[in-house]
Amino acid sequence: MQAPQVTFKTRIRDEAVDGPNPYRWLDVTSDDLFKGRKVVLFALPGAFTPTCSSTHLPGYEQLYDDFKALGVDEVICLSVNDAFVMFQWGKHMGVEKVRLLPDGSGEFTRKMGMQVDKDNLGFGMRSWRYSAFINDGEVEQMFAEPGFADNAASDPFEVSDAQTMLNWLKGRRQDQTAA
Repeated sequence: MQAPQVTFKTRIRDEAVDGPNPYRWLDVTSDDLFKGRKVVLFALPGAFTPTCSSTHLPGYEQLYDDFKALGVDEVICLSVNDAFVMFQWGKHMGVEKVRLLPDGSGEFTRKMGMQVDKDNLGFGMRSWRYSAFINDGEVEQMFAEPGFADNAASDPFEVSDAQTMLNWLKGRRQDQTAA
């Protein structure tokens, strides 16, 4: 499966911008992120939410160098939040390595088939929790949490964690070396 083609609305620091908020908008496409690159992408329901903040994002931040050692070009955290929320969450969490990617309209999430309604929590449409290894735009492996459903009673966190992806990548590397 190809990674969906979308344009993400991001903000980047630009010292040429006057004032206390020196950032400007930058459109980033799926090709910019994935073409000719090996990317670990993990998606979660929302910035500042309990499991996302206590375990999911910190796990990938902690193992970032291990992913890089296996040839991963970038580790990306995606959430159906806007660029401002993702920036503040990253700042609050002290994230220095993982790229926080806003999917503000949920277009990428929807096209990945991972959009769920979380009205039962007051969230609206969000991403189901999953991780994916994207190799040159192709989704080579995906770990989606069990129980995918609108307004799910639980928020499982069993297979989209950093260690599961790292273990899979190590096995993939061993398979390629043996071949």
